Parts: sequence; C-alpha cells; structure tokens
Amino acid sequence: MRFNKKIKGLAYLSLLIVLALLALAATASLRLGEAIQKREAEEELLWIGLQLRAALVSYANATPPHGKRLPTSLQDLLKDTRSSLPRRHLRKIYVDPITKQAEWGLIYSADGSGIVGVHSLSNGVPIKVANFPIELKQLENQASYQFWVFLID
Repeated sequence: MRFNKKIKGLAYLSLLIVLALLALAATASLRLGEAIQKREAEEELLWIGLQLRAALVSYANATPPHGKRLPTSLQDLLKDTRSSLPRRHLRKIYVDPITKQAEWGLIYSADGSGIVGVHSLSNGVPIKVANFPIELKQLENQASYQFWVFLID
C-alpha cells in the first residue's frame, strides 16, 4: 500500500508539471501570435502610408493652372473635381491597421493651405525600427507610430 501512495503522489506531481509546461507553451504561443499580428499591421501601415503619399503626389501633379496644389482633406483624394474630368487619386480612405480607425494625423503645409503628409495616431511602440526601404529611411529608430510620417517629397 505504501508503494501505491508514492506512485499516486508521483503521478500527481508529474501531472502538475505537465500542466505548468502546457500553460507556459500556451502563453508563449499567444505572445508570438501577438507579435506576428503586430508585424503584419506594421507592414500594412507602411503600404497604406505609401499609398496615401502617392495619392498626395498624384493630386499635386494633376493641378490645373491656377488651381489649388494640395488637398484640404483626404476626401479630396477620392474625387478630384478641380478639372472638367473628375479624377480619383485614392480608391478609399484606408483604416489605420494600428488604431483600427479611418482617422489619420494630417500634416499641413507651412501656410496651412493643404495636406502634405499623414501619420498614424497610435502612440504604440513599433517593432520595426530598421531596414526600411530607401524611400522610408526617415522612419528608422522612431519611438512611436505617430512619428511614421508619410510626406510628399
């Protein structure tokens, strides 16, 4: 009988150790999943930022003589009616993948006449801090997504 109690105690202890290891593994996989989602959101933010910047450049390049060179809102990029033939510089206002909202920080020209850039409104800390494409080198070592600014060149 004494031998059976020792085996039962050892089996119980083994079960507790296995459960603890499973809990650690589950926690680690959740953290890894969160990190993967955050990296994907960062990549999407980079893509969207470049799309918004390209739309701002397209808007400026399509300016008719004596027209306003910069949009006053992102809505102006959806349907540019400055000429007789309306033009779309952007298909839709994208949702910020970090904040999950369609609201962006807008950067206005020095005279306040229009938008020259956009940025995320998230104050979260990015995972990616280096190895950006050459056109995004200004994003390196930024402490927050708010500093990931996409400006007209």
